[in-house]
Amino acid sequence: MTEGLTGPFLMVVEDVFRRASHGGRGVRVTGRVERGRVRVGDEVEVVGFGAGAATVPVLAVEVGGLRAAGAGAGTNAGVVLPGSVAGVLERGQVLAEPGTVGACRGFVGDLAVLAADQGGVKLRDGVRLAVHVRAAAVTGTLALLKGTEVLRPLHQGSVAVALEHPVPVERGQRFAVRHAGRAVGSGSVTGLPG
Repeated sequence: MTEGLTGPFLMVVEDVFRRASHGGRGVRVTGRVERGRVRVGDEVEVVGFGAGAATVPVLAVEVGGLRAAGAGAGTNAGVVLPGSVAGVLERGQVLAEPGTVGACRGFVGDLAVLAADQGGVKLRDGVRLAVHVRAAAVTGTLALLKGTEVLRPLHQGSVAVALEHPVPVERGQRFAVRHAGRAVGSGSVTGLPG
């Protein structure tokens, strides 16, 4: 697998089509190629939501609904993988060059709370939120850091987020949080476990 100007291949899984494709041998996933390039025959790893280390070959690549030799960063693409991984594929995972991205059950980040008139609310230690990272949406529990007792609307602070399921997260990754169905803030990942 080759690297693009922005690093090794990574594609966000936005949709999974479990119906047989590629002559009945595969399952098609669609999403945006975030960086790098993928080609037919490349080995990719399915990362996130307990997928383990499922490394599989790319059977076909589609761009604009047509078969293509490959797809690069910034492209919305379809990738056909062997049907054997159909049961582990879901929205919010990523396809990546093997060994380049890990899934975590938590992270440390800087979180900015929206203004009250935009949905921002007081966030206290231990609150459960819907955490959105790329296309993944997972429940997380917030822990306030550095002696902070509460994060108020229009304030920013360091937080640790414990996730219910492992998701692909990288340092510098943007995330958003929702509480009671409303967007309340966003931030960026500053640290990962381990």
